[in-house]
Amino acid sequence: FHNIFSRILNYFRLTRCRTNSSLFTIPPSLPGPVPVRLVNGNNMCSGRVEVLHNSTWGSVCGDHWGTEEANVVCRLLNCGKATSATGNATFGQGTGPVWLSDMRCNGTEVALDQCPAKPYGNNNCSHSQDAGVICSGPVPVRMVDGNNMCSGRVEVLHNSIWGTVCGDHWGTEEANVVCRLLNCGEATSATGNATFGQGTGRVWLSDLRCSGSEAALDQCPAKPYGNNTCHHRQDASVTCSGPVPVRLVDGNSMCSGRVEVLHNSTWGSVCGDHWDFKAASVVCRLLNCGEATSATVSSTFGRGTGRFWLSDVRCKGTEPALDQCMAKPELTVYFVGVQNTVPTLYYAL
Repeated sequence: FHNIFSRILNYFRLTRCRTNSSLFTIPPSLPGPVPVRLVNGNNMCSGRVEVLHNSTWGSVCGDHWGTEEANVVCRLLNCGKATSATGNATFGQGTGPVWLSDMRCNGTEVALDQCPAKPYGNNNCSHSQDAGVICSGPVPVRMVDGNNMCSGRVEVLHNSIWGTVCGDHWGTEEANVVCRLLNCGEATSATGNATFGQGTGRVWLSDLRCSGSEAALDQCPAKPYGNNTCHHRQDASVTCSGPVPVRLVDGNSMCSGRVEVLHNSTWGSVCGDHWDFKAASVVCRLLNCGEATSATVSSTFGRGTGRFWLSDVRCKGTEPALDQCMAKPELTVYFVGVQNTVPTLYYAL
């Protein structure tokens, strides 16, 4: 994780230029791209485009929104290429600010904040113009029966059915693609002998030949889906370095809120059973938010949606990430939150 506060500070330091008598801003090189998400889509690679600025998510105006701009979003989110770019709130109207408008990407940028655009919030756009995108998307991948959220048997979704990957020619290059796609760092182990147990059903992929730089497994050369003689005793597995990404949602500041973790490309909640200061301290330290001042349960910061990814979390308080604490997978009742001390920052504007 990059220092959140450094990111905010850099947002204020903008290089300005004038193009066609309209003021545009091009943010300087950041330690990481401006956070982008897709909301209310049909899958994880479609939806209304939103960006994070000043700790608040806001939409993007659809004026001048086209394939070049959409391709930047799709590539950033490991979702392949844009198949549709719309500017008429196709995925519903957002709320709050419209942060970006009049974007002029060439399609090769690594993030939206590298495209010329009007200054954040300086527009007369309405949410009826909210930009949306549909990406070609990577083949969905998950890790099953691992020791934590960043290890397990590799499975891919094809024709709405999960199946395994054959371990023939399965190596570090292929495993790195999986780890990076699932935001789990780099591969520390790649095995092809059902290390995490044998799967059931189909063996979808075999004879994979990745270079390691691909954004998804379906970009690697391989035999056609299901066209192999592999057995489940050859199922491919991976252990990644981690850590599992964590965020705080619906809090009073960037350092308070409901705790959510990312697993299988989907954000989900943490159950509040056994949630305490030790676990909260791990989250605060990971997000560069100082020490925990409270650890709460019973949906203090509102109820989440979707899955409960972790429950019965048992941290010592010294772990560098939540996935290194003992825990059970998913499903119980309470949402958790943390409240932290926030460092005082002074900006030289």
